[in-house]
Amino acid sequence: MQPITIACWGYDRVRPLESGQVRIEGCDVTFLDLAPEETFHRALHFEEFDVTELSFSNYLTLTARGNCPYVAIPVFPGRAFRHSGIYINTRSGIRTPEDLKGRCVGSPEYQVTASVWIRGILEDEYGVKPADIRWRAGGVYEEDRTEKVTFATPEGVELERIGPGKTLSGMLLTGEIDALIGPRAPRCFHEGHPDVARLFPDFVEKEKDYFQRTGIFPIMHLLAVHKKKLAQLPWLPASLFKAFETAKNMAVERMLEENEPMVTYPWIEGAVREARKLMGTDFWPYGVEKNRKTIETFLRYHFDQGLCQRKLAVQEIFFPSTLVTAKI
Repeated sequence: MQPITIACWGYDRVRPLESGQVRIEGCDVTFLDLAPEETFHRALHFEEFDVTELSFSNYLTLTARGNCPYVAIPVFPGRAFRHSGIYINTRSGIRTPEDLKGRCVGSPEYQVTASVWIRGILEDEYGVKPADIRWRAGGVYEEDRTEKVTFATPEGVELERIGPGKTLSGMLLTGEIDALIGPRAPRCFHEGHPDVARLFPDFVEKEKDYFQRTGIFPIMHLLAVHKKKLAQLPWLPASLFKAFETAKNMAVERMLEENEPMVTYPWIEGAVREARKLMGTDFWPYGVEKNRKTIETFLRYHFDQGLCQRKLAVQEIFFPSTLVTAKI
């Protein structure tokens, strides 16, 4: 058995792997249940893990430069619709997406995957281009957040780091920034402050409509294998894909348990059946072909927003053995 370390947040769709209920053939696994921010920091700065959850955006930037230490497989542990990720100061006068033009908007890191998706959606759906907004980057909750991957500010974009002693959450509350976008809500929103709200309070309906029209379920994070481990175990990517797919399918089946809810939510079975009706039986798909439009859309956004030196093709970003899976 080959020893490997896997760093990934403990989503229900990976818990069967963490518990050992699902085995990765040929492997003796040490599983580290870490929040994405810590995982990405340790994976990209120190290369601590054999297999790791990674930011889709950071991975593309490094891959386009030719210096990424990891190669991805089409397993997507982190996905989220992102209309919910735009927060405004209600005193700013922002009422519609178009009102963001000319405003000062914060993002934890300009290239964070959620922000790339949101900027792409704002441009495609509402005609608001990244250069129409004045951007500020820094920690949402904590001061002095640093970039995990360096990049040059895209031409025509105003981007500044917030000052020492400041957080984006605090700046949104005081009105120093007009809005904030990203994967986490500002603390002042969680605390129920009346001056902070979502731009789309009906975000669930907006996101369902977006999926029905586009077929896109945004990918945030992917799974990647260190190149040193690939040199030792070229069979590992295909084995990882099978195991993660099995674990994900098991998680969905558990949510559909009729006897007693397996998730701490009374109507989880109904919610899952609604998702299947809207998005198909496999509503959280892994693999390239089932996700091709979503992947290609993000590749376009990433390049158009100046975060990639060149526009990557789908076949360049995944390990070859995982591009097509065996069928019986």
